Amino acid sequence: MSEIFAPKQRYELWLRIELIVCEGWADLGEIPRSALDRLRQARVDPEHIARLEERVGHDVVAFLDSLAEQLGDDARYLHRGLTSSDVLDTALALQLVEAADILLKDVDRLSSVIRRRAIEERETLMAGRTHGIHAEPISFGFVLAGWLDELDRDRQRLVTAREDIRVGKLSGAVGTHATVEPQVEESSLKKLGLKVAPVTTQVIARDRHAAYLTTLAVLAGGLEKFATDIRHLQRSEVSEVREPFGQEQKGSSAMPHKRNPILSERVCGLARVVRGYAHTSLENQALWHERDISHSSAERIIFPDACTLIDYMLRLMVDIIEGLTIDRERMRANLYRSGGVVFSQRVLLALVQKGMTRQDAYRVVQRTAISALDGGPDFKTAIGQSPEVRERLTERELAELFDPAFYLRHLDVTFERLGLEPALVVPSPARGGGQGGGK
Repeated sequence: MSEIFAPKQRYELWLRIELIVCEGWADLGEIPRSALDRLRQARVDPEHIARLEERVGHDVVAFLDSLAEQLGDDARYLHRGLTSSDVLDTALALQLVEAADILLKDVDRLSSVIRRRAIEERETLMAGRTHGIHAEPISFGFVLAGWLDELDRDRQRLVTAREDIRVGKLSGAVGTHATVEPQVEESSLKKLGLKVAPVTTQVIARDRHAAYLTTLAVLAGGLEKFATDIRHLQRSEVSEVREPFGQEQKGSSAMPHKRNPILSERVCGLARVVRGYAHTSLENQALWHERDISHSSAERIIFPDACTLIDYMLRLMVDIIEGLTIDRERMRANLYRSGGVVFSQRVLLALVQKGMTRQDAYRVVQRTAISALDGGPDFKTAIGQSPEVRERLTERELAELFDPAFYLRHLDVTFERLGLEPALVVPSPARGGGQGGGK
């Protein structure tokens, strides 16, 4: 990824574009074909171009001057009818397409890891949490399936952004083709693997670039979401998962016991940077009339940085999820730590089905659940002693309401929708049987 945005690669792209445009002019008989072979002998020298730029204050002029020193009279054929942004924007499009190709491979690698772990943890019972509070039982595989689904959407957005940015322009100073024949533009961009931007000014409209960077920001936000879940689940009070931690790794200079979720925290921090770059790309959309240069300085930072950061974050998340330690016993223990209130809705619905009004049933169940949360008898015992429940539910019926396997009974549907391998049998009780199924 770094090589894509390195100065040498950028100048190589500029030279490639200039030579292909010369070929287009030669096809029209405007440049002698004998000159093409001589032009192709030109080489870029990033350090020399940088020195020239310090003198002339213009990167493309410095680039052309460096070529003129090598090519002599033949240099007059370069940059014919072009403006600097023809070269800059077309090269940037090539860079961003190549960057997207790398990121798509990264996304596929992460998807593969999440897919495998989701299948492995399909029936690993844990507490579902809403507002950070125990809600109802789910499985860790279900959590991972949700991540996979979001990552699939991120991939589709990235494919769309890649196609949207895959346009070039070789249309002259304000985009009117006054000095560049449209067929030169069309033939040149075709050779470069780019589409023609239908209408341009001196630049390609920056809505394309904003869409690309906001796509990266949404992807970064998804990675941050995954990392935030991991950070919460690694908290001492929860302790259900742990990031990979090296044998010689140190978590704190002061406290030897510390095993901090620093990798996930790093992902969260970098996501903020990418979001900031996306904001800058949105600000770059409004340029004065046919173009000003206010976007240029920002883009030299935001595109290389954002693409490199996302590349790094995706690879880091692969390492995190691949090396994640999952404490299934702790997950199950935490599920029951709230006194069994996670089964409250099933009791509520059963009482309604037996003839109670929803309001009365809710009042009975809520009163008992709150008591359990406040340190009273566990919910299952207390609700079973309630007169309203005893007169409507048998002990067997009540016991069935507290079977956690019930909550995993439709996981096959979710997994099949994602193309994940369904389990043949959902065990009862759910995986992690007894008081816990190990790690």
